[in-house]
Amino acid sequence: MLFQLVSLVGAALVLIAFARLQKGSLQREDLSFCLLNFFGSVLLTWVAVVDRRLGFILLEGSWALLSIWPILRRGARQG
Repeated sequence: MLFQLVSLVGAALVLIAFARLQKGSLQREDLSFCLLNFFGSVLLTWVAVVDRRLGFILLEGSWALLSIWPILRRGARQG
């Protein structure tokens, strides 16, 4: 049950980011877009690891890594 809840929250975060991007209320470079994608994909990666789903580990793990890069870049520019 816990894994279902975590996966639903993760999927919701990624979908919220995508829907707001499509609506135009977020831009690809916005910190909130990157954070929603990052945390959503981290949750989904965790569920995939526990469930031993290699394809989803690759997909969601890559999504998390690609989402964190702009966050780290932004922090480096501000620091």
